[in-house]
Amino acid sequence: MVVRKLAAIDIGSNAIRLLIHNVIEEKGKKAQFKKNALIRVPIRLGEDSFTIGEISDKNSDRLIKAMQAFKLLMEVHGVEKYMACATSAIREANNGQEVVAKVLAESDVEIEVIDGKREASIIASTDLKNLMQGDATYLYVDVGGGSTEFTLFSDEKVLVSKSFKIGTVRLLNNLVNDTIWVQIKEWVTTHTREHQKVEIIGSGGNINKLHKMSGRKQGQPLSYIWLNAQYHFLDSMDYDDRVSELGLNTDRADVIVPATRIFLSAAKWSGAKKIHVPQIGLSDGIIKTLYYRES
Repeated sequence: MVVRKLAAIDIGSNAIRLLIHNVIEEKGKKAQFKKNALIRVPIRLGEDSFTIGEISDKNSDRLIKAMQAFKLLMEVHGVEKYMACATSAIREANNGQEVVAKVLAESDVEIEVIDGKREASIIASTDLKNLMQGDATYLYVDVGGGSTEFTLFSDEKVLVSKSFKIGTVRLLNNLVNDTIWVQIKEWVTTHTREHQKVEIIGSGGNINKLHKMSGRKQGQPLSYIWLNAQYHFLDSMDYDDRVSELGLNTDRADVIVPATRIFLSAAKWSGAKKIHVPQIGLSDGIIKTLYYRES
């Protein structure tokens, strides 16, 4: 038996994550992937990129320090290979490439800036298909801070995929106009109307948190009815109460409301009554991509 350690760094618009996996290899058996560690740092790069058009010096320095720390953590864990991906916040910042170059120079961490299509393809390489039943069509919805990826699966195959510039940080800063909502509604209804049974697979920190708040066991889906009630409950509370009474992290208590709205809208427009929450996202896809690319 051989145990390899691989790491994924997900540089999002609302937070940055380091995920370390043990990959267990045994002769004649399929490789097993086991989460070893997950570190999340609340650096909201999207608030810079989407409002002023560039990453501020303050957040650039914080990003560098985070990458330096992640580099040391990977060394301590004995990580042999890693892959770091940045999404819409870095991609859209006027100084995004400068920041990426500075991170490389000061932390020795190389960042790959990916577009929405690449992000969706990486996520699709995860174990999502293990959740799917043959008689259902699944709309995968990955809500981030700057963008949301929609992928339609049927018979375990990707039918169509689309990335939209709508995310929790953009919504909080009133940077999403009604046209985007109309475009998403049209896309979802157009691609799901021919499928009688559609279920949603939700991805991202907010839907993971909602599932935990629901008290459901892992593997049990959320219902549209519960999610709708939870949305109105959260929206009726102010930010301070979500932190003090619900115990939400300060960088989660604001974004969870617009995230819930996106998931609810996708469910309504697709006719989905169930929202599955496998707690699989970009970081998991990066690990799989890295392993199968290198092995």
